[in-house]
Amino acid sequence: MNDLPPDPARLRAILEHLGKQIADNETVAIYLRLQRDAVQAALVEAEAPPARPRRSGRPVKGAAPLRTMGIAHAQPRPRFVVQQKRTPNGPEPSIIHTADCSMIEGTPHPITEHDARVALTDPTIEPCGFCRPDTELGILD
Repeated sequence: MNDLPPDPARLRAILEHLGKQIADNETVAIYLRLQRDAVQAALVEAEAPPARPRRSGRPVKGAAPLRTMGIAHAQPRPRFVVQQKRTPNGPEPSIIHTADCSMIEGTPHPITEHDARVALTDPTIEPCGFCRPDTELGILD
């Protein structure tokens, strides 16, 4: 390191300047840590085994097209889904589930955490009694 001045006044000024530089760069360090965490989460998801192999070459109705080139933005998996049932007598009340619930019947539709909260305030929509999404969201009756 370079030679430092011998007098306390200049040493205090240097120390103050270095303190400001450290504080200013803390914001950058926080941002970089957040980016690192996002990349680590995407890596874990990319290295995870596929959920189920598809057997036919036909596209699944409603499935998103595969991305083959470019950088895909990591999108979090939905934590909640809504199940809608139709019957000959009309639709039954919709049911909100956590995405990993084993009691889901039919084709679930992914929804955001915010949409799940809003839906659970609707009297015609019920939470699943098995996975209890209302408890996970902190909604108490």
